[in-house]
Amino acid sequence: MKIFVTGGAGYIGSHVVKALGERGHDVLVYDDLSTGNEWAVLHGRMMAASLADKATLSGVMKEFMPDAVMHFAASIVVHESVAYPVKYYLNNTACTLNLIEAMLDARVGRLIFSSTAAVYGIASSPVPESAPLAPINPYGTSKMMNEIILRDTSAAYDNLFRYVSLRYFNVAGADEKGRIGQAYRNPTHLITRALKTAKGELDRLDIYGTDYPTPDGTCIRDYIHVEDLAHAHVLALDYLSGGGESTVLNCGYGHGFSVRRVIAEAKKVTGIDFKVAECGRREGDPPELVAANEKIISVLGWVPSHDDLEYIIRTAWEWERKLR
Repeated sequence: MKIFVTGGAGYIGSHVVKALGERGHDVLVYDDLSTGNEWAVLHGRMMAASLADKATLSGVMKEFMPDAVMHFAASIVVHESVAYPVKYYLNNTACTLNLIEAMLDARVGRLIFSSTAAVYGIASSPVPESAPLAPINPYGTSKMMNEIILRDTSAAYDNLFRYVSLRYFNVAGADEKGRIGQAYRNPTHLITRALKTAKGELDRLDIYGTDYPTPDGTCIRDYIHVEDLAHAHVLALDYLSGGGESTVLNCGYGHGFSVRRVIAEAKKVTGIDFKVAECGRREGDPPELVAANEKIISVLGWVPSHDDLEYIIRTAWEWERKLR
């Protein structure tokens, strides 16, 4: 099949592009390279362009005429979204509207959307897809708005437009062969920052909040290996291609680890006792966020292969040691 992938030069998008290419799909990556890297695109073709450029986007969509679209392009830093909300609504929500409009114009009707557990806000874990959406930061709100737009578009264009919205929990790890991984210029993910501290690239690793209502006082998150997440996208593509109805699915393992536990595991994997500092809470962080994942297992037949914190951190560490 022909797959149009926005943000395919980024961390998650590039792993999905790899998975699609390995299965023989014809992939066109559309990425403005603001945070992505062209070298991370291991399969298909790459076009450097912005979703804000409606004329270019529409022309490429009509020329390529994909069988499906996978949409990863977005700004994703929670605390940045609190400081610069307009950036997030423009880049995440307005640009998604541009994409949907281009798809409808070209009569392209299958979309797999990169959503987030941040749409739940502060919820009781494990949180099911049916839980109320109550994001506590503009990043989560921008993604929630996209999901509402997708729902309404699917209802209005039922015979043309269907989607799967995948709500990611905390994505980590790297390609097991060490070809691609996280390469953000200013990483905010806990595991990546821990490993960069172990490498000596950061002076210390900050823990944001030690007084949360959790067993050790630090936030708990559900960490999912990026290759398991990529496999979920391939299954979602098969699901839509087989006539599946629009749906929303959590992507997580159903259990979580605290910040302190992740740090301890990172020190064990690297063999380095790096410096850690305790700081105050960061605005926009819920105490615990863990997925209820029964629905994705039932609907897509998804079976995780890498549900192992040590493996997640080890693949990330092997990748980090290759970066200069």
